[in-house]
Amino acid sequence: MLLDFSRLGWLRWVLVVVSVLVGLFLLLPILLIVALSFGSSQWLQFPPPSWTLKWYRALFADPDWFASLLASLEIAVTVTVLSVVLGFLASLALTRGRFPGREILRALFLTPMVMPVVVMAVALYAFFLRLHLNGTFIGFVMAHLVVALPFAIISISNALERFDVAIENAAILCGATPLEARLRVTVPAIRLGLFGAAIFSFLASWDEVVIAIFMASPDLQTLPVRIYTTLRQDLSPVIAAVSALFVGFSALLLLLATLLRKDNPV
Repeated sequence: MLLDFSRLGWLRWVLVVVSVLVGLFLLLPILLIVALSFGSSQWLQFPPPSWTLKWYRALFADPDWFASLLASLEIAVTVTVLSVVLGFLASLALTRGRFPGREILRALFLTPMVMPVVVMAVALYAFFLRLHLNGTFIGFVMAHLVVALPFAIISISNALERFDVAIENAAILCGATPLEARLRVTVPAIRLGLFGAAIFSFLASWDEVVIAIFMASPDLQTLPVRIYTTLRQDLSPVIAAVSALFVGFSALLLLLATLLRKDNPV
């Protein structure tokens, strides 16, 4: 039952004030980092004595930062593609399949979302160390895929559960093979679920830092790992600049997902 906000009287203003305070509490640290990235001081000084863009110029002129950015993008894109494909196949089995242990399998797929990330990072590190995959592109992709796949399965499964399977069956009755029916009927119908899976899978890999620290090597470091290691060595405003771009890109993807869902309601 939905609560009628207009009938709360003075209480609704209390809720508004609390909501604004919570929003400021969450946003102020991000806004502070953005402000520091434009400060002229060589330290993370607030308020900045003056404003400049030199830290952004220094960021793009540094080949190490650019290499970490490309590594993060390559890993995140690869993880996104694999996560959507595998998530679609797993979601078909979980929503259409009728086999013993289906709910147990669903729980296993979602385990990485509730398991402490440090525990999972140590386990993946020990496992990949035996396979000699630590510090490799394949190792990064496999480790991030473990984190991203649950998000894809949740998004795609929800879309498949809302989809009327009778439409797919009608396509088969009209002469399409089961594969053609799924590719030409089901996939377009659940495109928002697939898009949501892609967005959240990308962000899960793009933002991941704990597992990436265990998997990193001197030759291969993602952007969050580079931020973490640089922050331990000095407090250059270049860190604020890359953090501002990092957060801005993530926010842009979420805004794009929100606008697309608003324009194409399910």
